[in-house]
Amino acid sequence: MGILHDDVVLVRPSEKDDEPTVITVNCPDKTGLGCDLCRIILFFGLNIVRGDVTTDGKWCYIVFWVTGNSTTRWGLLKQRLVEVCPSCSSASMLSYFRPEPQSSKPPDMFLLKFCCHDRRGLLHDVTWVLCELELLIEKVKVSTTPDGKVMDLFFIIDTRELMHTSKRQRDTCDHLKHVLGDAMISCEIEMIDAGVMSCSQASSLPSEIAEESCSLELNEKSPSRSLASKDVSVTLDNSLSPSHTLVQIVCQDHKGLIYDIMRTLKDYNIQISYGRFNKKQRRTCEIDLFIMQADGKKILDQSKQNALSTRLQMELIRPLRVAVLSRGPDTELFVANPTELSGKGRPLVFYDITLALKLLDIGIFLAEIRRHLIGDREWEVYRVMLDEGAGSSVPRSKIEEGVRKMLMGWA
Repeated sequence: MGILHDDVVLVRPSEKDDEPTVITVNCPDKTGLGCDLCRIILFFGLNIVRGDVTTDGKWCYIVFWVTGNSTTRWGLLKQRLVEVCPSCSSASMLSYFRPEPQSSKPPDMFLLKFCCHDRRGLLHDVTWVLCELELLIEKVKVSTTPDGKVMDLFFIIDTRELMHTSKRQRDTCDHLKHVLGDAMISCEIEMIDAGVMSCSQASSLPSEIAEESCSLELNEKSPSRSLASKDVSVTLDNSLSPSHTLVQIVCQDHKGLIYDIMRTLKDYNIQISYGRFNKKQRRTCEIDLFIMQADGKKILDQSKQNALSTRLQMELIRPLRVAVLSRGPDTELFVANPTELSGKGRPLVFYDITLALKLLDIGIFLAEIRRHLIGDREWEVYRVMLDEGAGSSVPRSKIEEGVRKMLMGWA
């Protein structure tokens, strides 16, 4: 017997403004479930301040305490969380830690093309609309013409899988028209080949981004060149449990912290049997995780311990790379973050970039998102050419600081 569909995910909204909302997940287990849940919570703009995870390998019970967004559509969040939970049928419980099923068909890709008159904060307003409609921005090309018009190309995936219908396309253009008003000139949506998302090589990246990312990759492969930071401590201990390795993490909180930990463990095919995390004073977080490998054994190999420990440190010290550079007469902002092995990118990065620039009153002349191979990993790289006419008075250090703080949730 299973449990009622409505009981798979329970959401108990906070009764007071200073209290967190409690999300409870009770369903069959699968490898990477924690990552998938945390990714959705991050996509909805929420911050996990506390959590408990318990599983026996067949069934899991997870509780998240979240804060951060007074306009959250809790019913929709619950629906999205239920969708990534395995079926509660008895067949789902036949094996321990079922691997994530591989999709037989990649999601459909659509090209959103629209032209409008330029204005300050335009790109962020468009990004906000797409996020509200649950459209994932996979790639973007934005350019401004000399006469003050903007041509935007957004390569998007519809999480609702309805963009092939004329109604969904019409609703999307109507939402954009409502926000942009008379500034919008035209809006078109068409299905395209997903091959446009193929990766580029790192040679086309600025050295500040490519070299830093590669040096961090080398640290992971060479434990003797270990990362060090007073803000991050990762310890692996095999003495406290006969069947599990204990991972203890003490670090500074940032937006998507638990997601970064969960996606790293998912990429390493590591299962969590028990976990607890809590946010302390001054943004300090403490995380305890009892984990084991896919074969059900603890991690005894020292090289595997070093690799996992260093990768976790790397992801927590710098989950995103940010640089503001001079490229000839132009000033460009670069932001890079690693994707999951499944190919999924980090939620809301472009949203945060455009919001930070809007708050700094800096215009955007050109923007694009591309996938690059740096070392043996795929990275999502955001390149934004800044409008020097309006933003030249803002120091580049302040631009970089403002964008980094917004991305890390410290703004």
